Amino acid sequence: MNNPEKYSKRVGATLRAIRKEKELSLNELAEWTDVSSLTLGKIERGEANPSLSIIWKIANGLSIPISFLLAEKEEVAISRKHGGQKVLSADEALALEPMFTMRGHGSIETHRAFLEPKSEYHAGAHQPGVVEYVTVMEGRVQVKVQDDVYELGLYDSIKFQADQDHAYINPAEMEAVLHFVMIYTQS
Repeated sequence: MNNPEKYSKRVGATLRAIRKEKELSLNELAEWTDVSSLTLGKIERGEANPSLSIIWKIANGLSIPISFLLAEKEEVAISRKHGGQKVLSADEALALEPMFTMRGHGSIETHRAFLEPKSEYHAGAHQPGVVEYVTVMEGRVQVKVQDDVYELGLYDSIKFQADQDHAYINPAEMEAVLHFVMIYTQS
């Protein structure tokens, strides 16, 4: 979806539906997510296009995959490079393109990510039980999990528990392209 206004309205409607399903007020959701009720209200009304860090806070607070908030509901879906709505990190170092999601016990989602040259994206810790599988599709990156740094080259992959502090570092002069598979073992 390339229309930011339509995208914002869909994300907002999805967030409102999830909040109502969990029988939460905006103030309760704000407490759960550490996002202000004013911001959450704007998102629900489609008046704000939230950054990736805000989306993560909301998903972590609700203990849901971020794709629950971002993905369109389709039976058959094709995900084309740069064809979907991108979610940017606050400093725009990382652009995340949600691709596919499968809901239920052990939910799975896939994303494409584009990490700018000479940049770093600090993901922090996700909710308990999240496992990330990351493959470098272009370039090279360093993945920092807690205090350990792992060097990954073209087509190298890493798997780790994502409910701990982690970051992605692109030391190169060219954009790095990553493929994420995220498994949520608790829902």
